[in-house]
Amino acid sequence: MDILEKQRKFFNTGKTRDLNFKLNILKNLKKAILNNTDVILEALKQDLNKSRNEAFFSEIYPVIEEINLFIKNLKKWEKPKKVKTPLILFSSKSFIYNEPYGVVLIISPWNYPFQLPIMPLIGAIAAGNCAILKLSEYSIATSDVVAKILKDVFEEQYICPVLGRAEAAQNLLKENFDYIFYTGNSIIGKKVMMAASDNLTPITLELGGKSPCIVDKTANVDLSAKRIASGKFLNSGQTCVAPDFILVQKSVTNELKEKLKKYIVEFFGEEPLKNDNYPSIINERHFNRLNNLIQKSNIIYGGKTDFETLKIEPALISANFDDEVMKDEIFGPLLPIIEYEKINEVILKLKTMPKPLALYCFTQDKIFEKNILKELSFGGGCINETMMHLMNSNLPFGGVGYSGIGAYHGKASYDTFTHKKSILRKSNFLYFPYYSIMTKSKIDFAKLLKK
Repeated sequence: MDILEKQRKFFNTGKTRDLNFKLNILKNLKKAILNNTDVILEALKQDLNKSRNEAFFSEIYPVIEEINLFIKNLKKWEKPKKVKTPLILFSSKSFIYNEPYGVVLIISPWNYPFQLPIMPLIGAIAAGNCAILKLSEYSIATSDVVAKILKDVFEEQYICPVLGRAEAAQNLLKENFDYIFYTGNSIIGKKVMMAASDNLTPITLELGGKSPCIVDKTANVDLSAKRIASGKFLNSGQTCVAPDFILVQKSVTNELKEKLKKYIVEFFGEEPLKNDNYPSIINERHFNRLNNLIQKSNIIYGGKTDFETLKIEPALISANFDDEVMKDEIFGPLLPIIEYEKINEVILKLKTMPKPLALYCFTQDKIFEKNILKELSFGGGCINETMMHLMNSNLPFGGVGYSGIGAYHGKASYDTFTHKKSILRKSNFLYFPYYSIMTKSKIDFAKLLKK
């Protein structure tokens, strides 16, 4: 691929590693985004019917904050880090140097089509890499805008956006990149991992899964319902860390259902399908998939659909673990609710399921909270909130096991796109006869190892 060779040649000039070059590039990217805010918002409206407020705070604001963080801290982050050196290596000093991988491939999804390609790109640029971005073919309007912004700011030998269908991504994966960063579902994630293995390419996989939301009897049910509804139905449920299903203690189940209905109406009105600010489903295929789940579920509230606008009302579902809606990640505005009585039963059940990208727990019981955090493995999450851990750049964001490999956001993004090169620097003024001691001396190993 010609562009890949051009990027390798440009990377080898060393220009992308220069601190001032990187800071200027980040400032130019920020300026271009701010200058194109209205265009970005209009594209998001066209692709997903996102309102201006939702689109700004979920797509543009996090990106600008991330750039600001990198501009402020990059000089400090990229300095070599001195680490301790053991006594046996006296007259030596040890350091960890950060170096870019080279040319990286970033594959982004359609659900947050502005934020999700740009956020990892910030880390790739700050680390000193060149990058090729495969933008989603589903969010056509936003991908076009992102491509135009990137072409205005960067030369393609440095940063190159790629449009096109799935075949374009497949062709890119045949090339020998130095790093691959993929955000999307686990099915494609496995294919990306297989392709990366051919060249032993390091990867980050940002996937998803069925993220549980646990509500116990001590929770503030009204506030819990408000925060669950806010997180679940943002972007019409098309969010990788949205609560996928609720596990609620039996004694507060009815109250939680009523409060959820209350906040659905408060947020989206009595008829969400007629609310111009309520997001649509990305395309017919996903709309039909979700509609099929509705037909197979016990809907207790909502769930009406409009094929013309590709909108689906927020739906509350009375469910069991063996229902169709519980088999895979929903990625839409359907919210199954499962009752439980004893938390130990819930913990045992969740341990049998793939590790999710997120977990949310609503409780005022500190022991309950401690048990959840200790016993269950998941990417990250919140106590008495949903999804807001993503807004803190000091918290690495990523999955574990089935929900992903690696993490990013803030310094974690910089670390993801840098190789940590370990260096020991030895003094020329002293000589320590390691070989003679190791081969000729009588060493009391028990004493040496006893501490």
